[in-house]
Amino acid sequence: MELDIEELNLLLEKLFLYEDIELSDIPDLDLYMDQVITLFNDKLAHLKRSDDDKILTKTMINNYAKAKILIPPNKKKYTKNHIVLLILIYYLKQNLSINDIYLLFKDMIEALNSADKEHVEIQKIYESFLHIKKAQADKISEDLSEKIDLIHKNTQGLNPETMKSEQMLITVLALINEANILKRLAEKIIDDFFADNGFR
Repeated sequence: MELDIEELNLLLEKLFLYEDIELSDIPDLDLYMDQVITLFNDKLAHLKRSDDDKILTKTMINNYAKAKILIPPNKKKYTKNHIVLLILIYYLKQNLSINDIYLLFKDMIEALNSADKEHVEIQKIYESFLHIKKAQADKISEDLSEKIDLIHKNTQGLNPETMKSEQMLITVLALINEANILKRLAEKIIDDFFADNGFR
């Protein structure tokens, strides 16, 4: 029995790739920390690998503030900009160190802390990211189908009795290899464009 693309597409569907916190989901009123955590847990619960996983906690928020990748709250309340930053941090920390995230956000955080914060376009950046994320989700199934064809071509000599599990292992190796290449590229962009006095 061979690896089946339909089986992997069913797994992809379980990832809910199209579910995001839209800007319209974020209240215009400032929120207390508990309300922010509730918003994240309600809207991003599908991203948890297990029920014990935490999307966002008070400790995480405090650690982000200490690491200077989050602007301080205003009278213990968090604005729409805070929430957008927290969402971006959530996505980035899956693959990047806190130090790399600091380098990415350093100039933006300084601007958000300044009197000129009205000119910081963090919400537009987030909206652009969501559009690109959705376009990437559309392409994942197509790319996966190409990978499976490549795996089928390169595994014909495997034992038919164990072929499927071995093809699954090779699929994981191929996906992780691609993820590692893309992670290294992201780190190289940070090293070359953000680490030295910020991106200009």
